[in-house]
Amino acid sequence: MTTFLSLISGVAGALLLGSTLGPAQTLPPTPLATFVKEAKWQKRVLLLCAPTPDDAELRRQQQLLGPVKADLNTRDLLVREVIWSQLPAADQRYLSQKLGVSGTAFQVVLIGKDGGVKRRETEALPPAQLFATIDAMPMRQQEMKRPR
Repeated sequence: MTTFLSLISGVAGALLLGSTLGPAQTLPPTPLATFVKEAKWQKRVLLLCAPTPDDAELRRQQQLLGPVKADLNTRDLLVREVIWSQLPAADQRYLSQKLGVSGTAFQVVLIGKDGGVKRRETEALPPAQLFATIDAMPMRQQEMKRPR
């Protein structure tokens, strides 16, 4: 329970598409390595990586995911925008060394509950393709069999 609560408190406010910390909020965003580690075995993670906040593919991805928030929640999926130009050096190193993401182009990275990269795309990923990937995962198959 403590892990779950720390996960929720550590990532609240920066998870859903386009949500940003308001001016009154002074807490820095959770470092990416911590974010992914705390999600492990609890949630899937979808990183929307872009060099700048006005990246066209990032905006397209946001538009595609906006109408399907309920489906994202059903699949235990946390979405986090990652803007390279605004990242601390430690997050840039984590992205490049551990996840193979460069800061030069848009990339979508789907991380499973086991912490492994399950899908990587360089263009906006349509929800149907994202959900097909997730729904084919063995852990998701088990989840779909259980009543909610």
